[in-house]
Amino acid sequence: MPGLAGTERKNIAPGLAVSIVLKQDQRTGKLTEGVVKDILTKSPHHPHGIKVRLETGEVGRVKEIHDEE
Repeated sequence: MPGLAGTERKNIAPGLAVSIVLKQDQRTGKLTEGVVKDILTKSPHHPHGIKVRLETGEVGRVKEIHDEE
């Protein structure tokens, strides 16, 4: 994963484009892309990825952060 880690809360902010793994996709590892609406994890670090809600309402853990620049 180039760039920022999805396991650190400080790297994630609303409006950021990310790939998350949904709860039902954890076995397959299928990624869902979207834009962060809310950060749900309160701790500064989570080994499986910070849990977020996308603007679509989907909830999952951040696996990749996409660079817009």
